[in-house]
Order: sequence, then structure tokens, then C-alpha cells
Amino acid sequence: MKIRRGHIDDIESIAQLFDDYRVWYRKDSDIEQAISFLTDRLNYNESVIYVADLDGTLAGFTQLYPIFSSTRMKRMWLLNDLYVNENYRQQGIAKALIEKAKKLSNQTLSAGILLETEQSNEIGNHLYPSLGFKKEENNFYFWS
Repeated sequence: MKIRRGHIDDIESIAQLFDDYRVWYRKDSDIEQAISFLTDRLNYNESVIYVADLDGTLAGFTQLYPIFSSTRMKRMWLLNDLYVNENYRQQGIAKALIEKAKKLSNQTLSAGILLETEQSNEIGNHLYPSLGFKKEENNFYFWS
């Protein structure tokens, strides 16, 4: 497994994962809109997408958006999306994607990573603290 930055050439595979992720969050499937949305994020450098590449098959992704902290006077990263295809779960892919996001945070000298998940997300609510994230109000987690 290789964790690497997603590129525009990967857009159809990333869009499928993104669409599956949105459906998991009870949104209607819309592959065309997913392609358009993600293409814009990449073309305008508005997000960083990492993918888990298993010999040419993308098994998962995470998408981070830059945000800024005025009080810290630094960039932060919002880990907005994290998804692993159900056929590839329990293989450490989510952990590897988050570790790659943490490296991005360190490389960009950011204040850290912020994420939010649903209270019902038992897997995420166990995973994030195990990777050093501290739970804050309303199911937000922060890593620095």
C-alpha cells in the first residue's frame, strides 16, 4: 500500500470513493457532481487529497482543507473527509491516511489538525484518540 497525494488523473476513482463517503453520510449519490467538486478543489489548490493506492486501486482517501487560526497566527488543517472502501477496511488504511495528514501538518508548520465526526461513529471515536487527537466540544478532535 502506498499513501500518496491524489492528482487530477485519479479524479474518477477519488470521486467514486467520495461519493460512497457521502452516501455513508446519508446524501444522495451524484458522481458527476462529485467529479466537478473535486476537480475544482484540486485545480484551485483548495484542498489536499491523499489516497491509499493498492497496486493501482484506490482503496481510501482523506481530504484536508487549509484553515487559519488568528489566535495562533498559523495555518491549521481541517481533516474534512476520511473514507476507506468497505472491501479494504481493517487493514490500517485509515490510520495510514491520518499519519500522512499529520506529516503534512508538520511539514507546513501548522498549528495542527481539526476534525469532526458524528457521535455515532464508533470506529472514528475510537481511532482518533488512539492517534493522538484530543476530543473537544461537540465531537471535534484536535491534534497538534
